Amino acid sequence: MRVGFIGLGSQGGPMARRIVEGGYELTLWARRPASVEPYADTAAKVAGTPAELGAASDLVCLCVVGDDDVRQVLSGDDGVLAGMASGGIIAIHSTIHPDTCREIAELAEAKGVSVIDAPVSGGGPAVEAGTLLVMIGGDEADVAKVRPVFATYADPIVHLGPLGSGQVAKILNNLLFTANLGAAMSTLELGEALGVPRERLCEVITRGSATSKALGSIAAFGGSLDNLAPIAGALLQKDCRHAATLAGHASAPEGAVFDAADAALQLMQHPRS
Repeated sequence: MRVGFIGLGSQGGPMARRIVEGGYELTLWARRPASVEPYADTAAKVAGTPAELGAASDLVCLCVVGDDDVRQVLSGDDGVLAGMASGGIIAIHSTIHPDTCREIAELAEAKGVSVIDAPVSGGGPAVEAGTLLVMIGGDEADVAKVRPVFATYADPIVHLGPLGSGQVAKILNNLLFTANLGAAMSTLELGEALGVPRERLCEVITRGSATSKALGSIAAFGGSLDNLAPIAGALLQKDCRHAATLAGHASAPEGAVFDAADAALQLMQHPRS
């Protein structure tokens, strides 16, 4: 399978490297030439446009930031779909709204191209260890075709159901992570008010039964959200907005998890040590 990859950031970049080092013919495209320079030591080729990448690929993986970024690289005369042949597959590793996935699938269907959503969790270190989590929504036959490629960087690879299912799972994961950030910060602030230094309480809880990925992230960034906000704040805001939309469409109560997530997002927007 010939693979194309767009989105060579801190997570997508290592994914692309694992693919080409796994023996797959890989084509890259990026807006900035500097983004593809680190792959000069590999067999990866570089396309001049997304359409050129699409023409050279049976599977195109997208790891760009948001909904509009996905639309931009796929559509138009120079977009991936303009070059991709019938029978191809697009895998959306970006975290976007499930409705956007279905919108893109309709456009791709006119070209005979399939779409699966395959958001990821774990970051660059998990990619390098081959343990990235991939959550997939889409047709079972398409999932079976792409599994060997995904296996170069991911384990587990979880097929959750029809198109959009992977995005729902990822958005809920990020909603709970954000809520956990809010709960962790509230606990650390209460500890300080009761005379327990924040850094010492972080040390205790990260070794105790109440530890969490969220608390570990706060501890790693000095016990506050101030330094984490520039890295994750905007992305978590986007994902929590998507979660609220999904909850509204399902007539589901938002409840305490949304309150805790909102508290964390407020802290990221208005940091206080």
